[in-house]
Amino acid sequence: MGLFTKRQLTGQVDKNSLPRHVAVIMDGNGRWAQKRGLPRSAGHKAGAESFRRLGTYCKKLGIDYLTVYAFSTENWKRPPEEIDGIMQLLRRYLHECIDTMERDGNRLRFLGDLSVLDDDLKELIRETNEISARIEGFQANVCLNYGGRDEIVHAARAFARDCAAGEKRSDALTEEMFSQYLYSNGLPDPELLIRPGGEKRISNYLLWQCAYSEFYFCDTLWPDFDEREFDKALIAYQHRERRFGGVKP
Repeated sequence: MGLFTKRQLTGQVDKNSLPRHVAVIMDGNGRWAQKRGLPRSAGHKAGAESFRRLGTYCKKLGIDYLTVYAFSTENWKRPPEEIDGIMQLLRRYLHECIDTMERDGNRLRFLGDLSVLDDDLKELIRETNEISARIEGFQANVCLNYGGRDEIVHAARAFARDCAAGEKRSDALTEEMFSQYLYSNGLPDPELLIRPGGEKRISNYLLWQCAYSEFYFCDTLWPDFDEREFDKALIAYQHRERRFGGVKP
């Protein structure tokens, strides 16, 4: 059967060959709402439910980490009412998480420059961090006010400060050391990056971390991206041979 197991050839997910970490660009909320004659806020609400559903499914399958692109550094260019709606959705989601995380064994982490957020949001995020530190299990990561280039610049500045303080030597820098300055410090790199919505670019997302990720693109808009669509992405991933620049022995 070559590279494929019997399960893969029959169109089923091989649960013995799952990625440990999946990253997703949640694209298409606005177009989903527009197609239905609804305000963009309805699309974001439906997209939040897709995120919740996919997180539950990842945990059920045994995937350890799910990282989603919720709000980029460029998204501040959107209309103020749309931004306010997204932040209100985030507030509701965080309140629900604080009530259920420990019971369900779900951890939550935010990646990005959180310094610009309103104080109440920063406090809610602080609470989720405290709860996450007490439990083990599946972890959802939300990229908020995040940009891949911004993350790398942020890390470079932090490393430069440590060099200036005499705590690090510039000639001792390695990829592993630099990774410790990224927002994603401590996380394994995603093996699979999924972008629904029809676009075929990564839009400044996890530029460092996705150096060797497998990419999966599909036309399904994010609010319609359900468990079966996720299975298709996993099956496509399992059909690929990952050599990391080498050759198959």
